Amino acid sequence: MNFDKITDRRGTHSSKWDKMEALYGLSPQDGLAMWTADSDYETAPSVIEAVKAAAEHGVFGYSWQHPEYLQAVQWWMKTRHSWDIETDWVLTSQGLGNAIALCLDVWSQPGDGAVIFSPVYHEFAHKVNKTGRKVTECQLARDGDTYNLDLDDAQSRLNGTEKLLLWCSPQNPSGRVWTVEELRAVADFAKRNGLILISDEIHHDLVYPGSTFVPMDVAAPDARAWTVTLTAPSKTFNIAGQRTGNMIIPDPDLRTAMRHRQNTLDYDPSALGVAMITAAYSPEGAEWADAQIAHLEGNRKLFDETVNALPGLKSLPLQSTYLAWVDFSGTGMSRAEFIRRLREDAKIATSPGDGFGAGGEFMERFNLATQRSRVEDACRRLTAAFSDLQ
Repeated sequence: MNFDKITDRRGTHSSKWDKMEALYGLSPQDGLAMWTADSDYETAPSVIEAVKAAAEHGVFGYSWQHPEYLQAVQWWMKTRHSWDIETDWVLTSQGLGNAIALCLDVWSQPGDGAVIFSPVYHEFAHKVNKTGRKVTECQLARDGDTYNLDLDDAQSRLNGTEKLLLWCSPQNPSGRVWTVEELRAVADFAKRNGLILISDEIHHDLVYPGSTFVPMDVAAPDARAWTVTLTAPSKTFNIAGQRTGNMIIPDPDLRTAMRHRQNTLDYDPSALGVAMITAAYSPEGAEWADAQIAHLEGNRKLFDETVNALPGLKSLPLQSTYLAWVDFSGTGMSRAEFIRRLREDAKIATSPGDGFGAGGEFMERFNLATQRSRVEDACRRLTAAFSDLQ
């Protein structure tokens, strides 16, 4: 569990590092990749052992969503999130991006609307637009360092074409952990407006001490008839490249509709992905996940102390995720100027805040799931790039 061991990902077909030059004009040789949401350290030993065992077996034939896998998912949700699920509620997908696209495909038609609460994970809007649906953007209300719901404002923005609500919990990019009362309010909002509620809970394992994540289905079990929960171990265990996630659907009618669509697409899960998740969702995987949280909390504290000491910069306090959400509005700079300093002076690739929608115009997202030495390097680079504000 050495999260500070340097792993050189350059030249390994890592999108995070090897696409940095094409996307940001930063060479992997001296640029620092802090954008896309995967981590720079090795996954849990239990997962690595599962891959080794599969390689030694040497046969990679057809597999399926087998009972051991489903029981591992069930065990994880119960022990980590106090969520009792039935194994037949679980349908796999090719990652959660694929799951979101499938939900749009099954429960809406081209031209229909989908509600999002911005600033939010940029792929929500991208998926909606790519499938020929329309985004209904409702902005979260920012109160100091915290984002809150404004459902009255959201109601005023609906135009009657909406069929789905894409919900992010914990919230990406701000790291907000929603309360039970807020989750119930969202579920009620979806019901009032006849919306299928798609709750993306991919960051649910990455929660810091002092905060408690509650799944939507635990907070609002009476909303099962219109709720689909999306989960995956990809962020927790850094196995996003296996493209394997879960759609947990208690309602039999919703589940039947999704299973039918997957059957028409001839979808079956990846044998290696299933093996890796089964190994991750285990007591050994849980121990590793806890150690990772301790490492991330140290990274978070170091980064926040450095950034918040720079006049005009503010790293919002994270309750969850490894994604720092930094506000540059206090610098008085234009977006073009602080981005120039980040890219040309600091040579750091970050996720552009304006890509997360309204409210992100003066923000940038930094990925802290890396070695402590790289966070220290980022802190030095930021301090130098914005030193004239001292």
